[in-house]
Amino acid sequence: MATYKVTVATGDMVEAGTNNSISITLVGSYGESHQTTVSFLFLPGKEKSLSVHCGQDLGPIVLIRLHKWRLFLEDAWFCKDVRVTAPNGTLYRFPCYQWLEGVTTVEVREGSGKKLVDDKLQILKEHRHRELAARQEAYRWKNFAQGWPRCLNVDSIFELDSNIQFSRIRANNFTGFLIFQGASHFLSGFLLRRSSWNSLDEMRTIFSRTQGRDIGGCLLCCPLT
Repeated sequence: MATYKVTVATGDMVEAGTNNSISITLVGSYGESHQTTVSFLFLPGKEKSLSVHCGQDLGPIVLIRLHKWRLFLEDAWFCKDVRVTAPNGTLYRFPCYQWLEGVTTVEVREGSGKKLVDDKLQILKEHRHRELAARQEAYRWKNFAQGWPRCLNVDSIFELDSNIQFSRIRANNFTGFLIFQGASHFLSGFLLRRSSWNSLDEMRTIFSRTQGRDIGGCLLCCPLT
């Protein structure tokens, strides 16, 4: 019997936690563990620890599989990383840093940087091929118009995986900035103006007032840190 100590960390951003079920499978060079439930509740910035019992030593841990499934409502989860301590004390780190949505299984490689030629195990070669195929599917290109630069083959950013889109926090910041900017132009009389401008100086007066408010809104809604 071999016992592995596993620690699963959730990201600290807003809505990173989940109440969906998360389980894990350890994949080593000698075999893999049974799928083991980690928890049904994850809080932002918190860690969950558990023991995974195996009938034999799995050897060096090269992959982990994170399985997510929902009981009732979908609740996306942002996994920061996973740490696995083998029975001999060796620590393996698996940086994840991605959203898991829906009923899905995500494979994460051990954090040591390796080139293609370093993948001696067949399971690692297959994982690399699957990852490449997934990237090629996600980043398909099309011609928007003759002579124009190529662009992603999607009609909306919402068709993209959430890990490719802007972060939710940044998207909310952009939305807040647009609302503030629209309100600034509305209050200044720019949006509802029915008559022509009397002079360039009048236009400069309007935009000089809104520019100051927009800069303040940008710093409030989209901080540089």
